[in-house]
Amino acid sequence: MNRPRPLRCLAALALVALAATACGRSDQGSAAAPGAAAGDTAGKSSAELLPGKYKQAGVLRVATAVGYPPMEMYKPGTTELTGVDPDLAAAVAAKLGLKLEMTNASFDGLIPGLQAGRFDLVMSSMTDSEQRRQAVDFVDYFRTGGVVMTTKDNPQGIKSLEDLCGKQVVLAKGSSNLEIGEQQNTKCAEKMTISQSEDAPTGLLQLDSGRAVATIVDYPVAQMFAQKNTAYQVLPEQYGTAPWGIAVAKKESGLRDAVQRALQELIDSGEYRTVLDKYEVGGSAVTKATVNTVGQ
Repeated sequence: MNRPRPLRCLAALALVALAATACGRSDQGSAAAPGAAAGDTAGKSSAELLPGKYKQAGVLRVATAVGYPPMEMYKPGTTELTGVDPDLAAAVAAKLGLKLEMTNASFDGLIPGLQAGRFDLVMSSMTDSEQRRQAVDFVDYFRTGGVVMTTKDNPQGIKSLEDLCGKQVVLAKGSSNLEIGEQQNTKCAEKMTISQSEDAPTGLLQLDSGRAVATIVDYPVAQMFAQKNTAYQVLPEQYGTAPWGIAVAKKESGLRDAVQRALQELIDSGEYRTVLDKYEVGGSAVTKATVNTVGQ
C-alpha cells in the first residue's frame, strides 16, 4: 500500500523524541558538523575508515520498511527486497567490503532498533529532520519533494504550482503535499477547490474521473505511477524539497564516516546515479554525500 510519506514521518517523530529520552542516548563520540564529516578522514577509502568491529563481523545490517515503492518494496510474488534503498545499501556494503544483511521492519521501529543495536544502518526514505537528529546522525543521499501530476492530455494547460489556482485539486490527507497545496492556495487570487484523498492512488482516481485536474505527489512515487500508467504526466519542478538520509547511531561516528565516504565513492564512480536512473528518480540525486544537512 502506498502511504503518504508524512504519515510515516509524523508517526515516527513522536517515537523518536521519546526514544531519545527514554534510552538516555546523547551525542556520544564526536558529532559531525552539519554538512560535513567529523574526524581525520582525508585520503582514506571507505573500507579503510570502517571500524574494526564491522570488518570482523563481515556483515552490514541494514533495516528498511517496505511499502514505499520505488524506494523500498518486494519483487512481485516474492519476499526479496528491491528498490532504490536496497540497491544502494548493497552498493555501500560492497564498497565497505561487507556482506549485506537487509531486514524489513516497521517504520516506527527503525530508529529504536538502530539505537538498540539490532541494525547498523537504516535506509528507508527517512527525512533528515532536526528532531530525528536528536537520536541519530544522517548521511544524506537523496533530496526530494512534491511534484504536480496531471493527466497526459492536461486540458487545463497546467505547467506549475501557480497554475493550480482556481482549479479542482486533490491532495492526500495528512501529507506534506496537502500543506504545499494549502500554502499555495493562500497566494491565489482565485482559490483552488481542494478535495482530500486517503492516499496518492485514490487521488489519481479523481483525475481519471475528471473530478480533479491535478494532484501533488512525492516525486519518487509520482515517477513510478507515470511509468506504470502513461495516462499521467509529472511536471518537472519539485516543491518543499528536503534531504533523506541513511540513519546511523550517534555513538557510531566511525561507521557514519565510512558510509559517507562509500556513498561519495559511489557518486564519483557513477554507480549511485545508475541506481537512481534504474528507478527513474535521478531528479533527486545529490552530488555530494553530506552529514546532517537539513536546513542547508
